[in-house]
Amino acid sequence: MSAIRIMRLGATKDQLGESPVWDERRKRFFWIDALAGLIRMRDLATGMADAFSVPAPIGSMALREDGGAVLAMRHGFASYDFDKRTLIEGPSIGLDHPKLRLNDGKADPHGRFLAGTMHSDRAQDETPLGGLYRLDATGAVELLETDLAVSNGPCFSPDGRTFYLADSARRMIWAYDYRAEGPLANKRVFVKTEAQQSGCDGGTIDSEGYLWSVLVRIGKIARFAPDGTMVRTIDMPIRHPTSLTFGGPDLDVLYVTSISRSHALADDHPDAGGLFAVEGLGVRGLPAHRFASG
Repeated sequence: MSAIRIMRLGATKDQLGESPVWDERRKRFFWIDALAGLIRMRDLATGMADAFSVPAPIGSMALREDGGAVLAMRHGFASYDFDKRTLIEGPSIGLDHPKLRLNDGKADPHGRFLAGTMHSDRAQDETPLGGLYRLDATGAVELLETDLAVSNGPCFSPDGRTFYLADSARRMIWAYDYRAEGPLANKRVFVKTEAQQSGCDGGTIDSEGYLWSVLVRIGKIARFAPDGTMVRTIDMPIRHPTSLTFGGPDLDVLYVTSISRSHALADDHPDAGGLFAVEGLGVRGLPAHRFASG
């Protein structure tokens, strides 16, 4: 196994860095500061950086097939045009609750966008509101799953037939059968992380079908085999990494976002809230799915 190298990229400092996306067409990297209401962009070849302001909080983003991005906002979806720097509001999930908001999301292999909710400050005996929602290019919104406390880490197997979803509060990742149409099926436990004393946050799949997940409370990244066995962990230099994706020209660099101060977690490390590149892992990722043009 090759030696790894972890570097901080640039000097950005996010409150709650999330939703990293590599744009393989323009060789640019995007991510968000969820609490600051910023979409960040960095050209890895030139070092050029930019930031786009939208109403906070942002849950997640995916690139659109026709340019720009689709966003999960507080209680609904939106589109963002990077060239015009404009936000176009989209459909709502139909719930308006002060402790509920959309959180992590990804585009699926068929051009839809999936995003789940988080229900904060929830009483122990209170059923979580919201769930997992799927947006298609026509603007239709479909509820796919319920009873999710803090939805995170949605990602797909290389063949698109298995969907993974974490509930950070329950310290659990589930796997589902996934298809182009119809509901999720055959829900089963993929992995439990109670023994690691952390829930999983963001997740991504490599080209070998292994799932990489952030153990947000203990400053680690874990790699899980398709049978759920933890086969590798990486210690990050900051306390609270949040999400991750593969990128770079060869899709062999793991990019990791982090927290400096969110509602629940904080880190006084000078690099907290930074964007990190992890090199030398010896594996490659997959190109990100894109949201279909409407």
